[in-house]
Amino acid sequence: MESQFGIANVWTQGDIVTKGVAIILLVMSLASWMVIIIKALDVIRYKKNARAAADFWHSEDFATGLNKLGKDPANPFLQLATEGREATAHHRNTKAHLHDSLDISDWITRSLRNSIDASTARMQAGLAILASVGSTAPFIGLFGTVWGIYHALLAIGLSGQSTIDKVAGPIGEALIMTALGLAVAIPAVLGYNALVRGNKSVLMQLNSFAHDLHAFFVTGARVVSGNTANVVPMKKGS
Repeated sequence: MESQFGIANVWTQGDIVTKGVAIILLVMSLASWMVIIIKALDVIRYKKNARAAADFWHSEDFATGLNKLGKDPANPFLQLATEGREATAHHRNTKAHLHDSLDISDWITRSLRNSIDASTARMQAGLAILASVGSTAPFIGLFGTVWGIYHALLAIGLSGQSTIDKVAGPIGEALIMTALGLAVAIPAVLGYNALVRGNKSVLMQLNSFAHDLHAFFVTGARVVSGNTANVVPMKKGS
């Protein structure tokens, strides 16, 4: 009896529309889980980079601090520090008649902001997939349910058998499509919310790091509050 009902029977008895809806939901589910896993690993790596950035200021000079950030080219904190260094060097090497029209603080701020914007775009890449899946999957599943119920009722009407045992099976199998739609949408929504929170935490630390870098490149010292006894003064270097 078990082989006459369930998902397998929905697939074998379904028409091209039902099978198409099932395939779409499967593709959406696979895409969602791929994005969730990849972006979750990225968030974990970014948080590890953030911990290394906290130790950046306990360095003797800027070059030593860069070494502590590691060699990963995708490290947003390393990119930020490198961008700030290059912006500062570019400003110092600007010709005199142009140098007078440039403010070093604004120039470094713009460079750091561009780096943060680029990192933000990379962090948010793929989240649109989760948002789209979370918002559309239930309706796609509902469409499959409505289509299945329609054909089930037609079959029941043609057979002339409308007893509960004849109705419950086809209708129940059609409702499976709604359950599949929810099964695809719920992980996508939860994953989206978790990744947004994780990215927000990383971006807060990235903005704080950028603020300290800006102060360092402009004034030669990091802006700190409270006890600074454990912070080793840094010297600018290549």
